[in-house]
Amino acid sequence: MTELFLGIGLGLSAGISPGPLQTLVVTTALRAGFGAGVRVAIAPLLTDTPIVIASVLAISAIPETWVRSIAIAGGLAIAALGIWEITNARANAARTDEAGGAGDMLKGAIVNLLNPHPWVFWIGVGAPTLVTAWRDYPGRAVAFLVGFYTLIVGSKIVIAGIVAAGGKRLSPEARYWLLVTGGALLVAFGVFLVARA
Repeated sequence: MTELFLGIGLGLSAGISPGPLQTLVVTTALRAGFGAGVRVAIAPLLTDTPIVIASVLAISAIPETWVRSIAIAGGLAIAALGIWEITNARANAARTDEAGGAGDMLKGAIVNLLNPHPWVFWIGVGAPTLVTAWRDYPGRAVAFLVGFYTLIVGSKIVIAGIVAAGGKRLSPEARYWLLVTGGALLVAFGVFLVARA
């Protein structure tokens, strides 16, 4: 039961914490509606499997240059998405349809896979918790994963819903500036991640 609550707490914390994926959820929901925001929000379900496996199996075998390379690639990808959001903000702010599709999911997957935050979490906290719980009783490890992913994805879906509902009440000019701000935040996150590498 402890692992379930630990997973819930960590998942909620990660789900509502500002970061590249949450910024992409917000800008996508604002630009293309709730469904598109949900497609971005589920990215951890698609991309964390290789992150978790790599963290558990190779936690100490990753050379420092690889870690730096992942951080730089992730930062550049996130900055590029931010530039795309800024460049397309005017056209997207005027849209009132629920556009989007698999491309939104792909963007979310790329941001999550290249973002060093999930890697740091799984290497530093998630993998050790998961391995210890599995050794004690496999059901505890499953409870941790269920709690974590229910809350990290669920909280991002709630955020997408709030933004999509509120975005319909905004003028195109207000939507434009929110999209530009979100894009600028993505660029800032990307630059920060590259500089920190």
